[in-house]
Amino acid sequence: MYYVGIDLGGTNIAAALVNKNGEIIRKTSVPTFNERPYEEICKDMGMLAKKVIEDEGISLDEVKSIGVGSPGTPDSENGILIYTNNFKNFNNVPVRTEIQKYVDLPVYLENDANCAALGESVAGAGKGYKDCVAITLGTGVGGGVILDGKIVAGSFHGGAEIGHMVIRAGGEQCNCGRKGCFETYSSATALIREARIAAAKYPSCEINKLVNGDLSKMNAKIPFDAAQSGDEVAAEVIDSYIYYLAVGIANCINIFEPQVLVIGGGVCAQKDNLLIPLIGKVKNECYGNADLKTKITIAELGNDAGIIGAAMLGK
Repeated sequence: MYYVGIDLGGTNIAAALVNKNGEIIRKTSVPTFNERPYEEICKDMGMLAKKVIEDEGISLDEVKSIGVGSPGTPDSENGILIYTNNFKNFNNVPVRTEIQKYVDLPVYLENDANCAALGESVAGAGKGYKDCVAITLGTGVGGGVILDGKIVAGSFHGGAEIGHMVIRAGGEQCNCGRKGCFETYSSATALIREARIAAAKYPSCEINKLVNGDLSKMNAKIPFDAAQSGDEVAAEVIDSYIYYLAVGIANCINIFEPQVLVIGGGVCAQKDNLLIPLIGKVKNECYGNADLKTKITIAELGNDAGIIGAAMLGK
């Protein structure tokens, strides 16, 4: 039996044919052109689903379902995308009904971060565990919670917004309207912001040298590289970043007690440079300073996590 996963992104729409083990068999994509009417975008999703099925030479009877991972707030029960700020003309969209105009299969809809968490749980770093929390460190902080193998989305479809729990009251302004959100301290964007501030304050530091004095060239890798070279300014930036990341992760562990917590996103390319000090700080932040039973590890599926998770919605 096969499944189709669709990743609805602001730039591209991707579709993949996935087997029962969560392995991608065939994949294709088209540009989103997200200012178009929703009918056209949904048609592209339906036609892409048909294409990966037909290109593999299998019949529709061999495909159980289509799953769609989308940014925003979905009504998963009714297959309606209630809201997303990534698209114009895309509120209260009957995604399921529109896709079924082009391909006669059950259609499931879920938030893209939840899909990524499900993907890692089924086929990635969380495979073999029933309870998994996944956090993505990118432009913002995304997350998903899988308990007993099922997505936790709350009664009103918008639960598990891990990036928007406050970890420092009255702290940095977040795009969500609150101050001090996990996202404002632990995203790649936050790390870049703090590295720029430090480099501007200490012009002779290694961070500045690595960007040749041009702070617009800053990325999340540079402060780690500078810290590894022994630069004390960079080391302080990284230590502060990892501390706040540990606070947010410890909150997740204290609330959900997952068997495994998976961290994805570009910052995770640092691997042990991130993970080893992080685990030490998480232990200090966990409730009662108890032994850390949750395994903290790096995501394995990269950009494919969401599309695999979307496919697995119908399993």
